[in-house]
Amino acid sequence: MTSWLPDLTAGSGPLYQRLADSIESDIDRGVIDAGAKLPPQRDLAYDIGATVGTVGRAYQLLRERGLVSGEVGRGTYVLGQRAEGVKPEALDVSVEGTRYVDAPKDKLRFDSTAAPDIGQGADVADVLSRTAQDHPHEISSYTRDFPDRWYEAGARWLSRNSFRPAADAIVPTLGTHAAVMGAIAALTTPGDYVAFEHLTYSQISRSAGLIGRRTALVASDDLGIDPDDFERVCAQKHPRMIFLMPTAQNPTLATLSAARREAIARVARDYNVVMIEDDLYGNLTDDPTPLLAEFAPERTIVAGGLSKSVAAGMRGGWLSCPPAYRHRIRVAHKMMTGGMPFLLAEVNARLVLSGQASDIRKRSIAEISARIAIVRETLAGFAFKSHDKVPFVWLTLPDPWLSGTFKNACLEHGVLIDDEDEFKAGRSEQVFHGVRFGVSQPRLRGDVADGVAIIRRLLDEGRAGYDSFS
Repeated sequence: MTSWLPDLTAGSGPLYQRLADSIESDIDRGVIDAGAKLPPQRDLAYDIGATVGTVGRAYQLLRERGLVSGEVGRGTYVLGQRAEGVKPEALDVSVEGTRYVDAPKDKLRFDSTAAPDIGQGADVADVLSRTAQDHPHEISSYTRDFPDRWYEAGARWLSRNSFRPAADAIVPTLGTHAAVMGAIAALTTPGDYVAFEHLTYSQISRSAGLIGRRTALVASDDLGIDPDDFERVCAQKHPRMIFLMPTAQNPTLATLSAARREAIARVARDYNVVMIEDDLYGNLTDDPTPLLAEFAPERTIVAGGLSKSVAAGMRGGWLSCPPAYRHRIRVAHKMMTGGMPFLLAEVNARLVLSGQASDIRKRSIAEISARIAIVRETLAGFAFKSHDKVPFVWLTLPDPWLSGTFKNACLEHGVLIDDEDEFKAGRSEQVFHGVRFGVSQPRLRGDVADGVAIIRRLLDEGRAGYDSFS
């Protein structure tokens, strides 16, 4: 590789991105062979007249694309290309997670927190029928123009406490996940850092990694994310964004105090960080703490939807953002998802504007509360966190249980739960010895009682009651 130099004259964009693209092109064309060692970052930086940091970002981008591997002290090597027809190996846990995608059909689903089935299908069916009758042409075509009522519905659904977004700040989306990813894609570029708590809704960090964004981890304690550590991360890694769940955080159920929210907003303003406030579970609570957006409205994006309180299958979501971001995020959301289907967007808007969504939410919360009561009675004496209106529990495992081992033990006894690795946003040395289980997906409260009884029995027996070898 001593005589090789990249061609940086083609393409556009930042230098590190053009460098990564040039190396990728040379790998594809066979100019750089599999197994070859790329030049040391300092040497290549000197040869092309760039900084070492620029080369480092390019190499990191290549690692995220799965083209190279790097080890401290050994260098960066080109990975072998997969032969045509060869079955790919499983994705890394950092991308795939530990949840069962094709879950066994005979298990109790405690690994989901979608809204419980309280008969809302009948409400949705009625609205679907009327929408199809009223808008046959719009359903048969692509959605080009969004009617005002879609924005009004989003503004109404995202409003909580004193936060009242204007309709012209709303972007309708295919669920909360798509809302967040649209914002990340629009407002960051490949190689940028996005900050996350060590434990969080990690599918966002994995999705961000798939589009070339890097993860910066911020420490938390029992009170939520630590503002001092957030400032340390900002000073060291300069993240462009941070993803937060300030109210009923997933999976720990921590809720940030007003003082912490104010401190986080100050750090974000000092370091020019855009904040994404996921209020999906907060929308279920009556927590009176002002939203993060009230402390820094000029740099906060609020995302929410219907999945946990109305119906996950409707893919209803919205985000509220500073007006300057709205068009970029809407375009990015379309590029990422293929666009908003008229039928779903219209039905979701009608559910919200008619008040039916709020009614379903009340019924869902009542059902969740009844199920959480079962958990509290059954697991009395063990350490766990729960909220009357939030459909999951964060259980701290007693010694000597390990998170993954307990998950496997539950699986063998017919219950699907999530271990702590499912919620790790990146490679973390922190160990929490916790698991999360949801209570909203079993059809009947009796099924919830049966599943929690199994969890209780395993906790009582300890690891001596579980043999991982069959």
